[in-house]
Amino acid sequence: MCVKNKSQSDMSGALLDLTGRVALVTGASRGLGQCMALALARAGASIVITSRSTDRLHPTVQLIGDLGREALPLELDVLQPDSITRMMQRIQDRFGCLDILVNNAGCNIRRRALNVTAQEWDQVVNTNLRGTFFVAQAAARLMKTAGYGRIINIGSVTCVFGYAGMGPYCASRGGVKQLTMSLAHDWAEYGITVNCLAPGWFRTAQSEGLYADAEWLSMLKERIPLHRPGQPQDLDGAVVFLASESSRYVTGQTILVDGGVSIGAVRAMPQSEWDQESG
Repeated sequence: MCVKNKSQSDMSGALLDLTGRVALVTGASRGLGQCMALALARAGASIVITSRSTDRLHPTVQLIGDLGREALPLELDVLQPDSITRMMQRIQDRFGCLDILVNNAGCNIRRRALNVTAQEWDQVVNTNLRGTFFVAQAAARLMKTAGYGRIINIGSVTCVFGYAGMGPYCASRGGVKQLTMSLAHDWAEYGITVNCLAPGWFRTAQSEGLYADAEWLSMLKERIPLHRPGQPQDLDGAVVFLASESSRYVTGQTILVDGGVSIGAVRAMPQSEWDQESG
């Protein structure tokens, strides 16, 4: 099912074409994971999608099928090494290889730092950081055999920013950024690139409660130069780029897709003076 590596000249007209590639997207039952899986399917890839319960994957399977692409739903708990091993064996049995990994499975618990418990810390950091490493490790073992691979670790703007009430999450995402650079160096000799895709503030079904607060949403928009939170489809171009031949010379990088919020933009003058300068 997997295609052989193509030369640079062969790819001149198809730098974003993933036809014949096999992509694994973890945490793909909804939200950003689901949208990234669909973006890769539209680019031509066959898709393996995972969740802790395969029942939750049925809508994503249907959407990928509607695009005329194959979707293989698999159960995965990134905290359990045996679960990772079983998943990779299923991929090898079905496709014989793995070309692309989107390491998306993650979680967050919002809690002020004084109230975080050891159990909550372990849940967030082990899911987001330890899970990312061991899924990437298992994928790289398959990719090494083929001499080709694209690993995309999903971080967030908290790879470079820190926010109150998100201590374990910020620690884990900062770790993903550093881990990405280490793995990029470690696995470059095998033809594997490793990059971190870091979304900013995105509006999804999971986070809808935050965005229902009009005052908070207004404050957020003020700090985003493009004046809106992200929509899941805003990641399509970046994830396909990092999964494709277009990114063959890009590795160890963290690409922020955040509407500019990581600029740290705060208006430097009152609204009245801003309007006068603009006019």
